[in-house]
Amino acid sequence: MTPRRDESSDLSPAGAFDKFLIVVAIMGAAVAVLAAIVAFRGGTASATDDGAGDQGTQVVSYSLTEFAIDGALEVFSGPTQFEVANDGTVMHNLTVEGGSATPDLNRGESATLDVGDLDPGSYVIFCSIAGHREAGMEATVTVTEGAGGSGTTTPDHAGEDPDWAALDRAMNESILAFPAATEGLGNQLLEPDILPDGTKEFHLTAAVTPWEVEPGKIVDAWTYNGMVPAPMIKVDVGDKVRVVVDNQLPMGTDVHWHGVKVPNSMDGVAPLTQPLIESGDTFVYEFTTREPAIAMYHAHHHGQMQVPNGLFGTFMVGEVEMPLGQTISGVEIPSNLDVSQEIPMVLNDAGVIGLSLNGKSFPATQPYTGKVGDWVVVHYYNEGLQIHPMHQHQFPQLVYAKDGIPLESPYWVDTLNVAPGERYSVLMQLEDPGVWVWHCHILTHVEREEGMYGMVTAFIVEE
Repeated sequence: MTPRRDESSDLSPAGAFDKFLIVVAIMGAAVAVLAAIVAFRGGTASATDDGAGDQGTQVVSYSLTEFAIDGALEVFSGPTQFEVANDGTVMHNLTVEGGSATPDLNRGESATLDVGDLDPGSYVIFCSIAGHREAGMEATVTVTEGAGGSGTTTPDHAGEDPDWAALDRAMNESILAFPAATEGLGNQLLEPDILPDGTKEFHLTAAVTPWEVEPGKIVDAWTYNGMVPAPMIKVDVGDKVRVVVDNQLPMGTDVHWHGVKVPNSMDGVAPLTQPLIESGDTFVYEFTTREPAIAMYHAHHHGQMQVPNGLFGTFMVGEVEMPLGQTISGVEIPSNLDVSQEIPMVLNDAGVIGLSLNGKSFPATQPYTGKVGDWVVVHYYNEGLQIHPMHQHQFPQLVYAKDGIPLESPYWVDTLNVAPGERYSVLMQLEDPGVWVWHCHILTHVEREEGMYGMVTAFIVEE
């Protein structure tokens, strides 16, 4: 039997070329439709560099700095483009809530964002770089009926000099407000119940609870036992550990023991190693500690939201060896050194907690006190989304362990870069009296036009 020829499958050169033209036409139409869809309320960024709108399109200018969005907050309805310039010192973008965004812009770069045909109403714009929205880069644009037409709207203060005296006053007043009292204290030691077989049992309740990050700023934090950071868990090597997690969050969760060696079934990565702990359910983690650890625990399920919002805590196993009796870069570490205090310092920069040390933002960060000659141990934990170079004024920091692992060659620094997920253990001696500032050295994480804020505290050293 002779096969029937399908006329629709003409593979002759002429037929193939005709079909190619049809496909190109269809693809062009699809691109045009997609371009029309990607407007104010969804899709990806539409960025151009021509800086000018079409006839009949209003162009609204915005300036991004640390940490503010300056520009017109009242515009007319109709076809609109946002002309966005990064006039700051670090990367920023401009994002429309529930809609499109510019690319991330380096210092001095700009982009034009076509937000489409605006309807009357209110629209939230913000910078989506981690921690920037929480630091103040958010504004509401009100769109009203009117004849917008073509034209450009620029910030009201364009071309004006800052009020230098006001900036001075704001910085001085913000610093003198330290330390400010707020409700709540994180990192409190969690005492275990000792079971008949010697197992140490801990109870954690995950829930959304109020948390005062700085004076008057109360957020809905995602917490373990109502505190940020979560309660500190301390055990010894060889302990049998049992942790009962009660989930009162509005969604499922799990707990990952970051830096603790545990069986795979206890690793806390739902649904791979365990079922998701649904809202209202409990789950029990059980393991025996095997070696010293400077570790942490945090949610893994939707960690990009749950962890920055507060679901993180410190977990310490035994004692990590220090370089006692060694001489490092000409400095002799006493063999009989007595540690006066051990400080866990958890860094965050995103979520509702934002730029903070141990769950608080300056001036509500905890000040630390000591006497001249004291030796102090600090464990840095980065639970944020950015790197933070931690600088202690005056006192060099001897880095002796990384992620809980003792270093064969400890080293001195005055500024220590701590990346997300890392832990560093340092030893320092308080050599001189005074109030010595201690902060992240990304300066926009500690200062803004309204004054000092964020990732700053101090050591107060007395004679």
